[in-house]
Amino acid sequence: MKQIWAPWRMKYILRDKEQACIFCQKPEEKRDKENYLLFRGESSFLMLNIYPYSNGHILVAPYKHVSRLAGLEESELLELMLLTRKATGLLEEVIQPQGFNIGMNLGRVAGAGIEDHLHLHIVPRWEGDTNFMPVLSGTTVVPEALETTYRKLREAMERRKG
Repeated sequence: MKQIWAPWRMKYILRDKEQACIFCQKPEEKRDKENYLLFRGESSFLMLNIYPYSNGHILVAPYKHVSRLAGLEESELLELMLLTRKATGLLEEVIQPQGFNIGMNLGRVAGAGIEDHLHLHIVPRWEGDTNFMPVLSGTTVVPEALETTYRKLREAMERRKG
């Protein structure tokens, strides 16, 4: 295979490189659906990663702009983990992964794409989800549109409120 068509990536490639922190900016915009925000807690929130490693890749971030765990109060750390539990439960209900990779990349050398605002990644995993694409070309295949995943997760979140 010589090429893979992914025309939706052009929006990412040609976008203005944002100077503002997305984890500060997106919650303030009050456009949760457009920004794929799933849940707002008191000190942290859940949002879908719009450039996911896997279907249902959720980010957990504090509203507070800090780069290190030491910058959070104990109550903020607790909510970060409670929202991680909420997100994994939601993903188990909706897309039924067989496992998760959960973690943070603190600092650029550790792989942080946004190093000034800490955030936690929740990446759903399934047995056999590593296919020939990553092996041959470092490419992953996400089998469902982001909008569809967001809609399913938001609907499940709304059912849980009731």
